[in-house]
Amino acid sequence: MLRKTLMLAAGAVLMTALSVPAMAESPKVVIAVPGIPPIYSVTIAYVAEKQGFFKKYNANAEIRPFDNGTAAARAVVAGDVDLAWSPTPPVINQISNAGVPLVAVYGMPNPDWVIATTEAGKTCKDLVSQDVGVDSVGGARSVALRSMLTGCPGVKLTDIKQVALGSGSGPAMIAGRLKYAVLHLDDLAAIQAQGKKLTILLAMKNTNPTSHYLMLVARKDNLAKKRDGVVRTVAAFIDAARFMQDPKNADAVAQIATITGHDKAVAKAALEEFLKIDFWATKDDGLPKAKLEAVAKLMKKIGAIKPDKEPVSYDNLVDPSIWKDANAMVK
Repeated sequence: MLRKTLMLAAGAVLMTALSVPAMAESPKVVIAVPGIPPIYSVTIAYVAEKQGFFKKYNANAEIRPFDNGTAAARAVVAGDVDLAWSPTPPVINQISNAGVPLVAVYGMPNPDWVIATTEAGKTCKDLVSQDVGVDSVGGARSVALRSMLTGCPGVKLTDIKQVALGSGSGPAMIAGRLKYAVLHLDDLAAIQAQGKKLTILLAMKNTNPTSHYLMLVARKDNLAKKRDGVVRTVAAFIDAARFMQDPKNADAVAQIATITGHDKAVAKAALEEFLKIDFWATKDDGLPKAKLEAVAKLMKKIGAIKPDKEPVSYDNLVDPSIWKDANAMVK
């Protein structure tokens, strides 16, 4: 009798288990990140992966490195990837000039760009006729260079020779092959750790305080098809950003950040500098309307947006519902 009862109970448990649907697999989302090796800002993607945040939110996400953020955005447009961390100015230019169907769902609002030199006693006026390291002509560092030069009256982009080095300007400066470059905060930390003294000629936070750095972009039609997967991916990014801001996690984040090519000590020093400028958005979507409209206005002013075209509007540039749903999932 006891055996029969146990068998009936086991059968009931089995039938109950079979009647409960398994969690559906989230649509696969391929995320393009700029830099080979990756730039420091997209460490957030690798934190989300290594710390299990993708798994936590059932995000079926794959990270795929690209040479730069502009190429990453083009891959989204082509349908080769689903999301890309791409520099804000070129994305605004692409949409404004060519009607490219991109939309932003999350952002990093505070650029860390600087123009620096290994030569002492120089000012921004000394950039004239010099080779200046950028990622690619028209890429993020190139656009940042053009923007920062607005803070150096009399010096124009055409006065400078841009040298396309991807994310390799730092090593070139350490080796003595390059004297001027557009750099990130982690580039500064790495170069100075090698005993090279740097002079900062211009800094984006001073020349363009309303500038915006990176946006996580998707193609509008693909976003509609994979919305659930994108929401879950953004939820993982939000959780990763909060993890990165906690001082007790600094060693873990620095270890993950060695994927950038920096050693752990440099990565940890750079992390501290990035956190000082609230680099990774945690309290909102990182896509403030005032900043994005200011970037669009600047792009029009400097000629990056064609004379016969109007800057993309905020409402056509941003989908705020993705972050809203993702943040609710995190809470």
